[in-house]
Amino acid sequence: MSSAAQHDRATEAAREVVAFVRSRPPTLGTGRLVCVDGPAGSGKTTLAAAVAALAPDAVVVHTDELLEGWPGLPGLAATIEALLVPLAEGRTGRWRRWDWHASAWAETHEVAPGGLLVVEGVGSWAPAYSALVGCLAWVEADPDVRLDRGLERDGEQMRGHWLQWRQDEDELHARLRTREHADVVLTT
Repeated sequence: MSSAAQHDRATEAAREVVAFVRSRPPTLGTGRLVCVDGPAGSGKTTLAAAVAALAPDAVVVHTDELLEGWPGLPGLAATIEALLVPLAEGRTGRWRRWDWHASAWAETHEVAPGGLLVVEGVGSWAPAYSALVGCLAWVEADPDVRLDRGLERDGEQMRGHWLQWRQDEDELHARLRTREHADVVLTT
């Protein structure tokens, strides 16, 4: 599929996501939440960007910045929930960015209440805060394609991390049955 066709497909899916979440009542005070989940390398970031392009009030938070390094997936849901709870109460939410180069937590970011929050990345959806999710979009692609995309982005030296990550995310998604809860499914 050409990059133009991929862009068109992402834009079409983004329209579906935005229409779906806007048809639902607000869950974050006056704001709404979209989670874009699925395995690494499937195109979640592309879909999240397309959603943000259609919604001028959108703020995108990438789970890559919320993970405490490669083994951080087990603690991710609690980190996201800590961001969402204040927003659901109409207060400012906060999250800290993980600095992958320093292997340490870095600066804190604020998310103002209201508008559309898009949380994008592996593990962005969890049962603990599912009642706050206005739309769960699941993005998937062939495993070989996903690995190729990841290694193209991160380099061959990251293959070991990618292979372990694939096991970790597969276990998480199977345990939570994330895809089964999706409102929108996109195959790239």
